[in-house]
Amino acid sequence: MIPASVPAPEPGPAATGSAALPLVAVVGPTGSGKSELALQLAERFDGEAVNADSMQFYRGMDIGTAKLPPAERRGVPHHLMDFLGVWEDTTVADFQRMARAAIADIRSRGKLPILVGGSGLYNRAAIDVLEFPGTDPKVRAAFEADLARHGLPAMLARLTAVDPVSAARINDGKRAVRALEVHALTGRTFSSFMPEREYVSPTVQIGLNGDRVKLHERLALRVHTMVDAGLLAEVESLIPEGLREGRTAHKALGYQQFLRVVDGDSTVAQASEETIVATRQFARRQLTWFRADPRVHWLDWSQPDLAAAAADLVRPVPYP
Repeated sequence: MIPASVPAPEPGPAATGSAALPLVAVVGPTGSGKSELALQLAERFDGEAVNADSMQFYRGMDIGTAKLPPAERRGVPHHLMDFLGVWEDTTVADFQRMARAAIADIRSRGKLPILVGGSGLYNRAAIDVLEFPGTDPKVRAAFEADLARHGLPAMLARLTAVDPVSAARINDGKRAVRALEVHALTGRTFSSFMPEREYVSPTVQIGLNGDRVKLHERLALRVHTMVDAGLLAEVESLIPEGLREGRTAHKALGYQQFLRVVDGDSTVAQASEETIVATRQFARRQLTWFRADPRVHWLDWSQPDLAAAAADLVRPVPYP
């Protein structure tokens, strides 16, 4: 059913002749209501969702990632969810290929693709003209060994010597290793692979934001709801599936904190509070990322006409 606040559907993007509706990307911090707005826009414009939340790629990571259950997707197809086991990994370059293939497939059927998720680099990989350098397992393994031996500050110092721009932006070991690997393989800085912002095809980005205090309250309630829904049991069930062995999945918000509960090194109450703090910090980083993009159209998630205001931004444009 289409919400009363949203006008009746129009024909799909292929029906407008020489113009078509742009790709829509719904962005913003976790807990801001992106999934619901994407559903409303999909109902309004006969669209399909393309997931850009990197932690929703993993099968079984449902509660802790706030993955929308199939029964709550209101018949809207969702792409790029649940295609990885928790022991597996993917790259942004892999996602770029898959996302663009999904977007092209959706358009070929006269539907509107709607990218939704708060993983900033994944979002940009899908919508922008970006190239991704290759990788070499041996080179990366050497840098990972150095990281384990010397720690993040030493790696950032090495990165500062060859790529100060990236070093100033990076605050985790995985990205520091990747930046050093790229420089070693190409002789170019990692930052040079992030050029000026240029859409690969007509796109409108709709950002959700609102009162910071209310966001913090929403995030705390969200974590407590996840715990009540069985987050600990979900973490326990994923351990035999390889959660600890994967490079990425076990680091997800909530999962790393509740793995310590499983190990007896924390309590549910402590893990809950740590997850709330980490989620707030993550939301702040997301806002920093998306606010740096002047192309984002920001809307207040609490405005009563949110769906209509968002729909008004989705207008036909000349399309190749």
